[in-house]
Parts: sequence; C-alpha cells; structure tokens
Amino acid sequence: MEKYYISTAIAYTSGKPHIGNTYEIVLADAIARYKRQKGFDVYFQTGTDEHGEKIQQKAINAGKTPKAFVDEVSSEVKRIWDKMNTSYDKFVRTTDEIHEREVQKIFQKMYDKGDIYKGEYKGLYCTPCESFWTESQLVDGKCPDCGRDVEEKSEECYFFKLSKYQDRLVEYIESHPDFIKPDSRKNEMLNNFIKPGLQDLCVSRSTFDWGIEVPFDPKHVVYVWLDALTNYITNLGFDVDGSSDEFNKYWPADLHLIGKDIVRFHSIYWPCFLWSLDLELPHQIFGHPWLLTNNDKIGKSKGNAIYADDLVDLFGVDAVRYYVLHEIPYANDGNLTYDLLIERYNSDLANILGNLVNRTISMVNKYFEGEVKAPNEYNELDNELITYVNSASKLVDEKMDELKVADAIDAIFEIFKRCNKYIDDTTPWTLAKEENNDRLATVLYVLLDSIRVGAVLLSSFLPDTAENILNQIKSNDQELVFGKLNAGIKLDQPTPIFARIDKEAKLKEIEEANK
Repeated sequence: MEKYYISTAIAYTSGKPHIGNTYEIVLADAIARYKRQKGFDVYFQTGTDEHGEKIQQKAINAGKTPKAFVDEVSSEVKRIWDKMNTSYDKFVRTTDEIHEREVQKIFQKMYDKGDIYKGEYKGLYCTPCESFWTESQLVDGKCPDCGRDVEEKSEECYFFKLSKYQDRLVEYIESHPDFIKPDSRKNEMLNNFIKPGLQDLCVSRSTFDWGIEVPFDPKHVVYVWLDALTNYITNLGFDVDGSSDEFNKYWPADLHLIGKDIVRFHSIYWPCFLWSLDLELPHQIFGHPWLLTNNDKIGKSKGNAIYADDLVDLFGVDAVRYYVLHEIPYANDGNLTYDLLIERYNSDLANILGNLVNRTISMVNKYFEGEVKAPNEYNELDNELITYVNSASKLVDEKMDELKVADAIDAIFEIFKRCNKYIDDTTPWTLAKEENNDRLATVLYVLLDSIRVGAVLLSSFLPDTAENILNQIKSNDQELVFGKLNAGIKLDQPTPIFARIDKEAKLKEIEEANK
C-alpha cells in the first residue's frame, strides 16, 4: 500500500484559533480522507507550537506559568479540531518530552557538524511574529508580516549557516517545479528571499527561558523555527542515533499544508535544516490562501475574529466545512461573512443537495411504498446523467491531484444539480399519474444511485452528511460507478439533511448573541 504523509502547520498557542486557522485543518482533513478513500496508507499529523517569548509574556499577563497556559490553549485547539470532525492520526505538542529531547540532539548534531556557531545578533525584532527583520524588509517601518512595531534587539545567540545551502536550495527549487505550490509562492521565495542572498539564521535566544535548553549552553533556548519545524520528524520517530520504522516508512512527507504567510520558513529554513541532518526533503509545500472576514485579515487584535466552534453551533459541522472548503480558491484569499455563509447554505446545501435527497426518497415512499424497484431499459435522458456520474470520480481525482479542493467539490455537486434537472425533465409525478410504473421505477433508481455515487464522493469533504445520505438510502456500497444500489431494499421516510435558514432571523440571533 502506498504511503501518504500530510501535515498541517502546528497552531501557535498564543490563544484560541479562529476560523482562518481552522480552515487549514479542515483542508488537510479533506485531503487525508480522500487519500484514504483512494487506498493510501495515510499518516496525518497536526498539533501545537508552544514555546517562545510571546507565549511567556501572555502567560505572565494571565498570571499563569507558561506550561499551564499552553496546556489550556493546546487542549482548546484539540477540542476545536475534534469538533470539526478531523481525522488526524497524531496530535503533537512541542512541549512533549520526546520532541524536546530530540530537538536537543538535533541542535547538538548541527553544532558538531559546523552548521551552528555562536555569535551576536543585532536586529529589528517583532515579538508577535518572533521574527528578526532588516531595515529594508520593513514596510513603513513596521513588521512586514503583521504590521506591528519592531524594536531593536541585541543579544548573544547561536546561528545556523543558512548561507551555506543557498546555491543548493536555488538549484533544488528550480529543478523541482512542484516543490512549492502555488507557483506565485515559489517565485516569491526565489526572487524576493533566496536569490538576493540568505543570511545566517538566529536559532537560539538568551533573553527569555520559555523554550528547549541548548544542551551544551543552558542559558540559551532553541529559537522558535528550529524547535517548531522539527515537529514533522521528531514525533514520527526521527532520532539522530537511529530512527524508528515508522519514520523510515512515512518520511519524506508528501505534503506540508501551511498558510501562505509561513511559506518562507518551510521552503527556506526547513530544507536547509533537513540537509544538515542528511534527510530527504518533503515532496511538496502548499501555501494555501487566507480566509478573510469582510475582506479583511482575521485577527483577535482587530476584533473581527470568528471562531469555528461558534459557527458549528449556529450552522452545523458540515455546513462550516463546506463553506471553508468551497469558498476559498486555490491561490486567492476567500471571504467569510454570516450573510455569505447563510446564502451558500441555502442555495447549495438546502436547495441543491438537501431538497434533492428529501424529494427523491419521498417519491420512492409515495409511489412504491419505500421499495427500490429494479430499473428497466435506460433512455437517452438516463444515459446522459449516468455518463456524468461515471465520469465524476475521474474529475474529482484530477482536481484533488492539483489540490484544487473547491473544484473537486463543484464536480461532485454537478451530480446533484444534474439530478435536480433530471427530475424536472422526467416529471416522475406525471409518470405516476399515467401509471407508467416501469418508467417511474427506472427514473427513481437512476436518481437514487446517482445520489449514492455523489454521497460516496462527498464523504471526504462532508463525512457526516455523506453517511446520513447513505444511511437513508440503505447503502454501504463505496463503488464509484453507477448501478450498484440493490433493488428490493425498503427505504424509510426521509429525514431532512439541511433545512433552509431564515436569513433575517438567523442574523438577528447572531447579533443578539454577539452583544
């Protein structure tokens, strides 16, 4: 069985993750579920990033120890990931003993190899981003990532020889066109960061102590990116002294799924760290776009944060999954507002899908007392729908291979749209009135089995909804070709999957709740 290792970035434990952070775990989950459905041996890792000056300051402000603070936030991250019905195989924490122990060994190996040396750092530092910047990198005198003020800092630290790997990195990226996706991110990394010249990287700090001790110099702690990025290997069983069978099986990662704002760290620092450890690079780094709200970047400091668990309480898990997976394009930022979510819920989930399933099962009950009748001869209208249903799996495969998840969902919903049109074209109620039961049996069978194939395809994206549909049509057949639904089974009365939302009433409810 072919393996597939997918990871998300680990969530920074400075506070509760908002819906923009949550989008990433849902996207990764959809890809992981899809790969499992295709027969891959999937390893899916996520978790939390828990060290650093910013967290130490937040813990002090909250009157807690850093460990107590990150324990709370990490458990909240995990709760939300679980609430979103994500199927990760391992939830890791950078405060895990296995990770801390291995990071120290990695630091020691890099030092012994001559890739880490001691020096002094003078630079402009942004505490929220835990990043040093040069004057030329600032935007209007502020941090280019978050727009906040920076401060001059000077301290003794250890450096990693990033510059040593510059030529090798340029050659690798240029000779592996799919290593960084989308192409716009790859071009940005090469032209804006790597080719102008890589500076050696500060990999320890001595002005705070919430971090992993440098093994041979305990007044230093390992700086955030060497600590955080190595989670992808330490928790899988990498060991400087001899790695586990699990690590040898799953590494290199097939996909690091990350936000576009941290592509630089994953496509520049991480490859160089791996080369220093004599390890292969991951196959692909995908910098996904952001989810905005009212076309503005989501941030707790902006006061516009929307949280996934609140959305789930309002609309249900699969409605939220559907929105974030469908409404964020491959390479461009998506936008979330309550208005837009309700509109998409009503148009796609309630009208196109929910109504289709409900009326089809209702007709089987009304005309055949719930019994699924065997189809008779197919005509041109039937074959047109059946042909698309049989082609949908290939279309989904093509889009998922390109990580174009929204397009894959569109290909699935095209089945449901065509089913609705098929009902309008075949008018089952007229066939019933005319007592044309042979034709009516065929029409209802074509609808039910098309819905079955659509539901099986949908299971990677909306797992609860897909299971609900398959349960209602009494099918556990996972084959993605038409004609596998057993005739003779008896269906119960339908239960609505997505009931239409009264937009004005729901918006008023949200407004009251947010007062």
